[in-house]
Amino acid sequence: MNKRVNQIFRFEWVWIILIAVFTAISSEIKLSPFSGENFRFGMGSIVFFLMLLIRMPKRYILTGIVTACIVVGFRICFPLEQVPNTTIYDRFIEHYPAGAYYFIYVIGFHFLKLKNFIGQPLKLGFLATFLEILSNSIEHLLRILTTDGLTSSLQDWLLLAAVAVFRSFFVVGLYSSVLLSEQKKRLEDEFAVGSGLYIETLYLQKSMNHIEQIMADSYDLYRVLKKSEQREFSQKALHISQEIHEVKKDSQRIYSGLSAITQSRDYTHYDLSEVIEVAIEGNRKYAQHLEKEITIYTTVNVNFIVKEQMLFLAIINNVLANAIEAIKKKGSISFIINELNDSIYIQVRDSGRGISEEDLQLIYEPGFTTKFNDKGVAATGIGLSHVQEAIRLLEGELRVQSVIGKGTTFTIKIPRSKIEQRGE
Repeated sequence: MNKRVNQIFRFEWVWIILIAVFTAISSEIKLSPFSGENFRFGMGSIVFFLMLLIRMPKRYILTGIVTACIVVGFRICFPLEQVPNTTIYDRFIEHYPAGAYYFIYVIGFHFLKLKNFIGQPLKLGFLATFLEILSNSIEHLLRILTTDGLTSSLQDWLLLAAVAVFRSFFVVGLYSSVLLSEQKKRLEDEFAVGSGLYIETLYLQKSMNHIEQIMADSYDLYRVLKKSEQREFSQKALHISQEIHEVKKDSQRIYSGLSAITQSRDYTHYDLSEVIEVAIEGNRKYAQHLEKEITIYTTVNVNFIVKEQMLFLAIINNVLANAIEAIKKKGSISFIINELNDSIYIQVRDSGRGISEEDLQLIYEPGFTTKFNDKGVAATGIGLSHVQEAIRLLEGELRVQSVIGKGTTFTIKIPRSKIEQRGE
């Protein structure tokens, strides 16, 4: 269903008609500050501007003509107030200036290239205000020329300018807030996918080094057994070595594919606070998914542009996820970042079940876990080994303190120079 709807909206003429129809309908929600009903300040211009920002049709002249025709036609066919003894021609004379407004507006929108200023809300607002004042002025002048006894005063023009400022900046503010929301969602998705791929690539590279060593050991065993004339065992050792070699080749192909994806991504540099916000929000959702009631308290006492955001985010995500998994149903997590002596200190303290002294010696071993679900199924047990490897690459340190029944505290120390983007 969604695919079919998206295919329909790909046709430009459909979007042009929608712009015209929605503008015509919304323009009847109006305010008439001047005497009588001759000049209208309606919602139509707000909807029109917003829809042009969302998607400006390439055939802008056609957009202006269609919108003008439908707006005027709508007002002629469905007048809000029936005036006796008026002909269609009379209604056309009354309403065609409104059509001229939309035609002039879309032409100005194109030539002023308003779409290029979406990232500069203040400039976009001023340009849109200028364009609306121009379009409204021409509309008002046409009404004066075609309506007997209609005049205008300085107060009318000042009111026109004030309403133009209000409507233009209202639309820019509304559009910018939606745009920021979309950007935040894309940022979360980008980080979620990117950090996951990055850390998996890192872990795969580490595994490939182990595979290389195991393959070499298997081949050495084959040579020893062959010299000792233990043909059956030597052939088995050779077969194991060959199979390991095939696993290595498959791993290399996967590693190449993942590396190409992660390296081809053009990651924008983000502030530390933005990276933290994404990690906290993502793990709040993870806690909700596990049906746990967990409050995360965050304190960030330092901020800068992060150059290793994928690796840094992977560290934070894994530690937070472990803290969430350690809490049974309800609890809290304290997340604090400070700077001391050119190093960044990250402290994550949870109110979970804690880790025994014996298990603390094993928590970084791949496959080891102390966490089981309600059905007795163990967690993957690879998170902290990921964290340790990532921190090692950043020349950092990781310390763990835990008390059974009271919770666990992870303290991570990373040199600021390893994660800060300088010279920007």
